[in-house]
Amino acid sequence: MTVRRCSGVVLAGGANARFGGVAKGLLEVGGRRVIDRVFDALRNVADELLLITNDPSVSVAGSGVSVYGDTRRERGSLIGLHSALTRCLDGALVAGWDMPFLSPALLALLRQVGEGDDVAAMPEGTRGPEPLCAYYPRSCLDVVERQLASGEMRLSAFVEALPRRVIVAREEVERFGPLERLFANVNSAGDLAAAQSLVNERNADLGVVSHSPSQ
Repeated sequence: MTVRRCSGVVLAGGANARFGGVAKGLLEVGGRRVIDRVFDALRNVADELLLITNDPSVSVAGSGVSVYGDTRRERGSLIGLHSALTRCLDGALVAGWDMPFLSPALLALLRQVGEGDDVAAMPEGTRGPEPLCAYYPRSCLDVVERQLASGEMRLSAFVEALPRRVIVAREEVERFGPLERLFANVNSAGDLAAAQSLVNERNADLGVVSHSPSQ
């Protein structure tokens, strides 16, 4: 049986105009930076950890994370994915850096499904597949490069172009938590406030006193 090695890759990209230039992944939710929460979810699921960023100010708490810039000059999520698949081992568990509530158990399932069938595996969210919370074998790099060569930058078009893929159904994904929480992202001040509210609600359920950072 072939043993496959998996890189856990966090994509730290996108404009931060909605936060006045402050990098959204460096904001705190529940007293921890969003980027550190994402790496926490990946840490015990992958064989190595990578950060893809073009911002030299972005750092990661702790050690053991290799940092790389994008491999191409264009901008967009598909470029980040190209960089991830260029740098990864045999496959990549990819996550956006603005997703504070990713489930390690869900990520482990995606890796298991993807490696088992040597296929891209991603969960179904409230609005369809979640390509920035997914497992990709390194062979998907060829598809990314064909999309880029044709000028097609949309992630949805990339997903459709994959010759083989597994979309884990919503009913299965919901075993790991509400979809609205699992795939919540922090793209605006409203999103940040909503994420903090989710933390406060969870802490209240557990009887934990929450000391949320000042806004």
